[in-house]
Order: sequence, then C-alpha cells, then structure tokens
Amino acid sequence: MDFDRLKDLARSLRDRAYAPPPEAPASAALDALTYGPLQEIRYPPAHALFPESPYPVTFFHLGNFFRHPVKVYALEGGQAREVRYGHDLFTYPADNPAKDIPDGAGFAGFRFQKAPAGQPGDDGDWLAFLGASYFRAAGDGEQYGASARGIAIDTAPGPGRSEEFPVFTRFYVSPAADGAVTVLALLEGPSLTGAYRFVARKAPHVVIDVACTLYLRKTVERFGLAPLTSMLWYSEGPSRFLASDWRPEVHDSDGLLMQTGAGELIWRPLNNPPRLSVSAFADHSPKGFGLLQRDRTFDHYIDDGFEENRPDIWVEPQGDWGRGSVQLVEIPTHQETDDNIVAFWVPADPPKAGADSSHAYRLHWGVSEPVTTDLARCVATRATKASWLAQSDRRPGRANLVRQFALEFAGAALSGLDPERAVVALTLSRGSAEEVGATWAPYGKPSPWRVFLKVYAEGPEPVEMRLQLKAGDRLLSETWAYQYYPEAAGTVL
Repeated sequence: MDFDRLKDLARSLRDRAYAPPPEAPASAALDALTYGPLQEIRYPPAHALFPESPYPVTFFHLGNFFRHPVKVYALEGGQAREVRYGHDLFTYPADNPAKDIPDGAGFAGFRFQKAPAGQPGDDGDWLAFLGASYFRAAGDGEQYGASARGIAIDTAPGPGRSEEFPVFTRFYVSPAADGAVTVLALLEGPSLTGAYRFVARKAPHVVIDVACTLYLRKTVERFGLAPLTSMLWYSEGPSRFLASDWRPEVHDSDGLLMQTGAGELIWRPLNNPPRLSVSAFADHSPKGFGLLQRDRTFDHYIDDGFEENRPDIWVEPQGDWGRGSVQLVEIPTHQETDDNIVAFWVPADPPKAGADSSHAYRLHWGVSEPVTTDLARCVATRATKASWLAQSDRRPGRANLVRQFALEFAGAALSGLDPERAVVALTLSRGSAEEVGATWAPYGKPSPWRVFLKVYAEGPEPVEMRLQLKAGDRLLSETWAYQYYPEAAGTVL
C-alpha cells in the first residue's frame, strides 16, 4: 500500500454503489458507553503501536457517539498489517459496558502520543483522528480546540437537502521518520470517495501537509475544501448578551482571518447568530484563511478549560486554487458542546459527477498570528445592546433601532499617529452610521486606539459592515468585516 495504490482503491470504489459503514456489533453496549463510562477506559502507553517510535500510536474505544468502527493498518516498508481490536489492549473497571464489545469490533479512531511509554509526556497526545472525517492537533499551548475535516459536503444546504458527512473508513499509519508522521486515509460518502495523505510535524508548532484526490459520484451543491470547525457560544461582542453562563467568554475561536490573493487582510469576528447564516468572501488564488483564537488573555475567560490556549488553524493553499470564495457558516447554539462554526473554500467551478479533483494545502496549528504585518489588528469587537430610540430622538429617513460598536485596534502602523486625525473608512450594506471616529483608549489598554460608531438599522436582514483605518491614502489596519443582525436583544441562549 502507498498513496498511489490508495488513489486506485478510491477510484474503483467511486464506480460502485455506496454502502454506508456498518455499526459495530453489541449495540446495547454501545448505547451504554456514554461520556462517563468512556472516560473510565484507558489505553496504556505500553500497549501502543510503534512503541519505540518518538510518537507511538494509541486508539480510541467505540462508544455511544462513535459507533462506526474504522480499520487501522500499520504501514511499514510498503506492507500493511491490520491492527485488531481486543479487550487486552484497554483497561477499564469490571462493570464497564466495554466488556460486552466482542474482539475484532474495531476502533473509533487513533492518536499520536507525545512520547514513548515511560518518558515524560507519554500520557498525552498531539494529533488525533476521531469521528467522520474529523481530525485535530494540539497547538503551542498544548491544547485541543478547533478541528479540521477532510471535506465539507452541502454544509448549510438549501431547502429539502441535508448535509453529508463522508467518513474515513480506513487508515494506514506509519511510524515517525525524520520527525514526521504519515497517515493515509480512505474517504467514502454517498457523493464521493477520496484518498488522503497527511504528513504531520509537531515542532515548532504542529504543521500538517495535506494532499488529497477526490472522485465524484455526483455533483454537490456546496463543495467545501479544507474545512475547519469550531465553537463560539459568546465572546466580548454582541453575542455576550445571549449568555446565561457565569464566564465572561466561551469560545474555541473568535474570528475568521483571510489573506486574499491581492494581499488584503480581512478579520471577521464570529457570531452566534439568531438564525443560520452563510457568508461568502469571493477571492482569486487566496494566500490563506483560518479560524483564530485571537484573544489570549486568561482574565477574559477565567475558566479551568484555558480557552486562551486554544490553537489557531491556518490553511495555506499549495498551488493556485483559482477563483472561488471562503465561506463561513454560523449556526445558532445555546451551549458550548456544539461545534457551530464552519469555514472552508468553495471553488467557483467545483468538480462534477464522474470527475477527479486533486488538492494540496498546509495546516498550521499555532497560538501566534499566522501573517506577519505592521498593519493594526482588531483585537476586540464590543457593542451595546440594540435599543429603540425615544420618540424625541426619532427623525425621518433614519431607522429607530440603534446599536453602538466599540472596536479596539493595535499594531505598529498606529505608532506616533493621532487617532483623531485618522480616516475611519466605513461601509454598510444598508442602514446608516453616525458618530464614527477613532480615539485613544484609556491608558492604552487593552489597545492604543478605539473606534466608535453608531449603527441605525432595523428589519430581519443582516447588515454587512466593513471598516479600515487610514492616514490619508495610507492603509493603517486590516479590514474589519462584520455581520450585524439589527434585532433587539432579549432571547437568552
């Protein structure tokens, strides 16, 4: 087995009728393996695959949420050997439901440990494949957070359609060589099959080179490449008024950053919207995009989950991706257990039924900004509650619902400049803005400059907002983009 043979296999499967992956036997035991019983199950480092490798491989047990086993093969010298599930690989209490899962049932997924058994870090992992086509890596902060996926098919579909979740059904895992681990994965779904190769390095931050060839069984509505998935319940922005929790912020990512083919940097703070939202940012040959956790201050979370250490995921396309759009899907949620944020690239000319489609990109999992620039960055997006104007303040031609925004900007490009002389270039898709201007932040905290604006708009349609700071014709900041729903706050999530 190698990558070329895996592509041959994926191509041959494309021409067969799709067969959904079978569920593991002993369904009653799987029902009982909920979060608590699964937490009791351990895979001892001494039982790892490739125990002498710098990054041994251990396995995830099947359970209530992961019922479809994947096949895992050890790949050495071009030869593949299947790793079989057995009770003796795991440890768990005698009354744990796992005792009723038969040998050979399979695994839910696998992960790479940080060190061999007996060495510091042998109980921790840094790269994991678990569930559908999901995988994730720990960043510099030794934390998991946002995840990546192999492909996104019809995410946020039109009426009468549903999202498709192709799955990795088998993996071929090689021992670490020259500091890198290599994984081959077979993808299968109703609309396509695919062959993937992942080459991952752990230091200085996790970098994964992804190559894939996809074989279309049928044309899809939304073909999402290099998809990223994360969670935002609420942040310091407008979504904070929807929270019913004691913590100031709860999110794994707080914004989408894009570097366009023309070099423009666009920062789009994430929303927990009142209804399903899809935003598209048209581009040609993008330089990169990703979901970032830009807020790195513990006091903004005060949580033992240490959300401030969640990794960014930055997608760096390899080769020319042509025309298309970065699309952002935001799904309403009332809890932190939902991954309600998805971002991906949609080519303008997606592959059609019967076509082959090859792609390559690099994923960076870090905790520092992925793009080096002197331009000022928006480090916080804040807002008041939306409120109805008093009768005495109303006037013809202006909406009666108002909301004030306060943005924080920091960066070398602002050094030595007077914010009150800066140009605040603001555009709105509808509605109007007043009292727009920049000023100093008190004591220079949390950033040197603040930008205030009042937006007057009402009605169900969102307001698309874009803002840049300039000194004359000279650009001082990245582009701040935001989608504002002009609805009076009142619903508690």
